[in-house]
Parts: sequence; C-alpha cells; structure tokens
Amino acid sequence: MPTIQDDEFGTITVRRSARSRQVRLRVAPDGTLRASMPLYAPLFLLKRLVKSSRPQLRKMLTQAQPDTTYYDGQQIGKSHTILVKKGDRVGTAIEGQRIVLTLPEAKQLADADVVRLLRDASIKALRKEAKSYLPRRLGYLAQTLGFTYAKVRFSHASSRWGSCSSEGTISLNIALMKLPFELIDYVLIHELAHTVEMNHSTHFWELVEQGDAQYKVHRKRLKTETPSI
Repeated sequence: MPTIQDDEFGTITVRRSARSRQVRLRVAPDGTLRASMPLYAPLFLLKRLVKSSRPQLRKMLTQAQPDTTYYDGQQIGKSHTILVKKGDRVGTAIEGQRIVLTLPEAKQLADADVVRLLRDASIKALRKEAKSYLPRRLGYLAQTLGFTYAKVRFSHASSRWGSCSSEGTISLNIALMKLPFELIDYVLIHELAHTVEMNHSTHFWELVEQGDAQYKVHRKRLKTETPSI
C-alpha cells in the first residue's frame, strides 16, 4: 500500500477504495495512522487533512494508547521521580527533578483525572529532558559518523520513536528518554542513516552498523518497548 511521511506522525498508510467518498483517518492496530481515500483523490487532500487536524489526531493516538499506571516513587525518564503528598485538592507541579502530586484523602492514583494530570506532568518532564539531551547527542553522533541533518523536532503523539523527512528534518519522540542510553543511540543513528538512505536497503543497514555494531540486538530490544507516555 502507498504511504506518505509526516514529520510528527511518521508513516501514514493509504488505502484507496471505490466505496470511499471522502478522506478519513483512523488509528491502526499497530498504533500508526491509516487513511482511506476515494480511488482518484489526490494525495494533497490527505496532507491538507493531516495539517488541519493535528490536535484531533494527537487525541486519537493518545486515546488508542494503553492505560498507564503511576505510583509513588516512580522514575520518569532519566532524572524525574513522582512524589505523592497529601493535600486539599489534586494538583501537580515539577519541582527540580520531582513531579509532585498533591492528593486528597478521597482520591486515588488510579482515578482518571489524576492519571491525566500525571501524564501531562510526565510529558513536560520528558520534553525537558529530551530537549536538553537529544539535540546534543544527535549532533555528537552526526559529527562523529559524518552525517548532516537540517533540524530536529520533538513530538509525543506519534507511535514512532523517530522519523526523518526528505528535507533532513529529524523528528524525535520525547518518550526516547524512557529508554536505556544504548537504545536511544540506536534510534538516533537509525534516523541519521535516513538522511542518506530514505529506505531500509542493504546500504541503509550498513550505515547503521557503522555507528552501532550491535544494531541487530538493539533493534530487537526496541520492539519490546512502546513509545506511549
């Protein structure tokens, strides 16, 4: 099936059907976006829909993600920790390296509104970590391995760890900060290799191997992780 590439949402699979009367987007079982289109509708209609519907698509992808369980003392990313303390009303604040949750006696960590607050705070913490670490590490790897890229962007609503556009823009999921450092490096090297080869050809994997001799092991381990937050 044909696909289009989006900096934020990654690969979007396109399915054309004589029964389709308009362009529609949905979340596939693997967490990626799929589009259904009339047989002869031009792809720019799909691109225009994606551009105009980003908030709705982020919400769709978020709702399709598995439920998250939080607990007191949980580590978020590389340096943040959840701290639960009693208070009169529910609230969160990031204080240094702590995500402080204020929780009344009548509330539970599993309550939907509490989970939403903790998720929002976790996203802020992971974005802070990602912006601090990932550009520096990406720049170092690019310089060391001889790659060049145009710019780096961050997302959290994608089902992908990263992507690279044909213009050289590398998009990175802030959920990378949940991974061990060697898997972060694998993803960064993977996307850098796409600045040379946009496909997954033999040459592409040779480029990856030059930067990560254990890429096959890391690729297998990455499949056991999820970019959901």
